[in-house]
Amino acid sequence: MITLSWHRSVLAATLALAALPLGLAPAAADTPEESPPAMDARPPGTGDPVYPALGTTDYDARSYDLAFTYRPATRTVDATMVMTARARTALASLELDALGLDVHSVRVDGRPAGFRAHDEKLTVVPARPVRAGAALKVEVAYTADPRAALPHTGWVVTPDGFAVAGQPDGAHTVFPCNDRPGDKARFTVSVTAPDELYGVANGLLTATEPHPDGTTTRRYTSREPMATELLQASVGRYTVRERRSHDGLPLRDVVPTARAADLEPALALTPDQLAWVERHLGPFPFETYGLLPADTDDPAAFDFTGLETQTLTLYKPNFLRQPERQIGSHMMHELVHSWFGNSVTPGTWADLWLNEGHADLYGLMYRYERGWPDSGGFTTLADRMRSVYAKGDQWRHDSGPVAAPTAATLFDSQRYTGGALVLFALRERVGPEVFDRIEQAFLRRHRHDTATTADFLRTADEVSGQPLSGFLREWLYGERTPPMPGHPDWTVDPVDPGAARRTGGAPHGSGTL
Repeated sequence: MITLSWHRSVLAATLALAALPLGLAPAAADTPEESPPAMDARPPGTGDPVYPALGTTDYDARSYDLAFTYRPATRTVDATMVMTARARTALASLELDALGLDVHSVRVDGRPAGFRAHDEKLTVVPARPVRAGAALKVEVAYTADPRAALPHTGWVVTPDGFAVAGQPDGAHTVFPCNDRPGDKARFTVSVTAPDELYGVANGLLTATEPHPDGTTTRRYTSREPMATELLQASVGRYTVRERRSHDGLPLRDVVPTARAADLEPALALTPDQLAWVERHLGPFPFETYGLLPADTDDPAAFDFTGLETQTLTLYKPNFLRQPERQIGSHMMHELVHSWFGNSVTPGTWADLWLNEGHADLYGLMYRYERGWPDSGGFTTLADRMRSVYAKGDQWRHDSGPVAAPTAATLFDSQRYTGGALVLFALRERVGPEVFDRIEQAFLRRHRHDTATTADFLRTADEVSGQPLSGFLREWLYGERTPPMPGHPDWTVDPVDPGAARRTGGAPHGSGTL
């Protein structure tokens, strides 16, 4: 639970509490007579179709400066979060998403602020209301226990530290934030750990500071904005392996030292994979790329194989010990997320198919070009898509349309291979050359920004010169699977209404690739 800190004498706090809602810590006043402003009665959340209670549109986060200090004796993390933002509306109070954090203090624009925890929110009451359009800075000091039993968490516990996996609704268990994909911000992250351990985060290492107490702080800066769910910060017994892509991009893998030799064959695949995907999607959009095989294969640690935390993809190590034909398509899936998901981030969680459908499509294309049969024995993209097409009505029955997920069905295969099927249908409709132009135009228009399904439909119309929106809406929102262009012989299996099953695939990942 988030706990409260008063940082005043008990007597002063007692006198002030009468004017405050239950559980609210009083903000510092300029004079003894000044009272903290009352909390606004605004409905929470952004109205996201999948997670309506998360995030807010009351302000735009511009940057986060995070500092994590790992305490091995207690396995806890002392942390500070500094967010700069701009108010969209006048704010007598503001909300951050936060869960499971022991909050010690909050300051707004340098002044102590009142705060209270409720649901998965941290409500903050500044000493003075914030004007609409004004810049503001919120500082929160807190402690987190990565092992805490929470309904959902963004922490990955390892034997010698931790890693972070915030997707989709876990980032606010790691740091207080505006936890919605549509509010990207700049990030700097400092990680302090004992010298026998190594702290790492997204982006590039910009400073290293050893301390007399036997700890070292490493500071990382991300060049491009990032969604909260894409944060990575980790501490462990790591070795950093550096190399270059074929066109000179710095590649950085952060590997458990004891597993470095075993994992090297998988890490060495990245340069060739980058060259392949850049031919399809254009230059890599970030300053570096690499893999972080967190030092755990405990099934309870995280329920996915890989996760596209920005510039540093999280993996389970044992997965990467397999032969290339077993892992190459999944590695391509995660790499493609650098374009679809990280550079171009979904406006809402209902737009997840844009990330996962594209990642699956290119992962499958890579597999079949390399001549690797998949687990179903398929050797061509068309054969695999015909198999998926046959399941189309059942998946729509079980998981809803491709672009209309719920929290319970968000990571079903309908968003993954079902999304790839939609893109395959578009490619069959317009041809490979026009399809490639649509893809590249979409990535250019929304580079390092957010995009919605409507944005993709608009791009398809404009680039192709054809009215494709109606065609795509039928594929994305229809309750029945439309005919596949160019394949009148493809058929859809009848729906089994009693099946009511999840539609397969590994959570957060493409285990079926």
